[in-house]
Amino acid sequence: MKLVTYEVDRRRDIGVMSKDETWVFPLRAFGMEYKEMLEVVKGLSQSELDLLEHASGLDPYSNNIVGAAMRKEVKLMAPICRPEQDIICLGINYMEHAEESARFKKEQFDGTRANAVYFSKRVNEAVGPYGDIESHSDMVDSLDYEAELAVIIGKDAKNVPAEKARDYIFGYTILNDVSARNVQNKHKQWYFGKSLDGFTPMGPCILTAASLSYPPELSIQSKVNGELRQDSNTKLMIFHIDQIISELSKGMTLRAGTIISTGTPKGVGMGFEPPKFLQVGDEVECKIEGIGSIINKVV
Repeated sequence: MKLVTYEVDRRRDIGVMSKDETWVFPLRAFGMEYKEMLEVVKGLSQSELDLLEHASGLDPYSNNIVGAAMRKEVKLMAPICRPEQDIICLGINYMEHAEESARFKKEQFDGTRANAVYFSKRVNEAVGPYGDIESHSDMVDSLDYEAELAVIIGKDAKNVPAEKARDYIFGYTILNDVSARNVQNKHKQWYFGKSLDGFTPMGPCILTAASLSYPPELSIQSKVNGELRQDSNTKLMIFHIDQIISELSKGMTLRAGTIISTGTPKGVGMGFEPPKFLQVGDEVECKIEGIGSIINKVV
């Protein structure tokens, strides 16, 4: 089941996508008065979840669903437009990306990775699935893309055993971890180079956790101007979702609504020789099996 944040007739709303993805039904049509997706993530009960799952298969005409809008008539927004906390990200979580990263930085790589690399990404407002990526060309000369599977935590998680991690997942979305490589490398810590305004395209929906088998083994790709750049599978993560949630929750509480972006596979711009960084006018598509795709233009 796919939940979306969208605009229609100048009104922002929360909705569920019909199973054939031709309609969006507002949650309020089913007596749910959530105003923001974070409220849904934190408060949706199992009975409400079941109701929405049923509703997603209804015909809007025969069931007179109030406020139903055709998918082509709505503007999809980032599902969580303003995260309450910085996004937790994993760096170098696919082995072949670790290799290309080391090559770009002219470092030796021994083919092993003993510990996960965690960093955070500030997001004042996430970019919608078809919104623009700001180039920041006055300070960035090496703009890069990173297609990633993002996990949304559905309830507060503390000291979670790995085998219980799936119970804390609300759903999944696509995130493009846009990166300014020169800023990232200049400051050593990655925070600034990952956190410029417009650097977090997200969407097009939240695919609820029950919609996928666990752990998710999904095709993940990116294209730039139609050219396939990244082509991998989430099963190739070095540190998998259950490990990530378990390790992080041992030392800190992961609050409901926390977004964890699980890293990117090989094929980013810096991985090519010479590098293929983004330019103004380029169009970047990030696609994950079952979730959909986001397509963003560099401006």
